[in-house]
Amino acid sequence: QVQLVESGGGLVQPGGSLRLSCAASGSIFSFDRMGWYRQAPGKQRNLVASILSDGATNYAESVKGRFTISRDNAKNTVYLQMNSLKPEDTAVYYCSADRSRWSSSGRLWGQGTQVTVSS
Repeated sequence: QVQLVESGGGLVQPGGSLRLSCAASGSIFSFDRMGWYRQAPGKQRNLVASILSDGATNYAESVKGRFTISRDNAKNTVYLQMNSLKPEDTAVYYCSADRSRWSSSGRLWGQGTQVTVSS
């Protein structure tokens, strides 16, 4: 089975930056859609950003202009560059992989990485 492992989380001050990585044990080329989701305590898991095999990206309005999702197929890794971080960005961030952009059936999830934005 393909596994996803997130890394790069940590504690950062407001206005700071972090770069999250999602490393796959298999080829991410096999996945049509890769995404980043986040979940704060007691809240629903929500989409942060996604990227399709053709490079098209989608962002939550709250992170648009601050976050950038990218993928490196050769390294089997998806990234989330987070700039101008705000306290409300604090959450556990999860990487996801979908075989088709039209279906979340069989979606794979990473274990999550904690991001805390605080002074």
